[in-house]
Amino acid sequence: MLFKSLEFKHCNGQKVKVKDIPVLEEGNTYHFMLSIRLERFIRQIHADKNPNKVYSFKHYLKKVLKWRDYEQLFETGVLKNNA
Repeated sequence: MLFKSLEFKHCNGQKVKVKDIPVLEEGNTYHFMLSIRLERFIRQIHADKNPNKVYSFKHYLKKVLKWRDYEQLFETGVLKNNA
């Protein structure tokens, strides 16, 4: 799975980085859910008076999603012959 990161400036001028954002294709069933969760997460960071410099979106998803959905989103296929 591919991940992307996002950097922006907080309203107090501090640079904030959000990492571990999964990249999904348009037809994926979790695409809409992730975009809404990401928007909510960024709004939460903007509302914080003293934000951290780096946030992990993957750790945030682990807290807010049901475990079944989290596993299906980040599932890694079994590699053939340990390759």
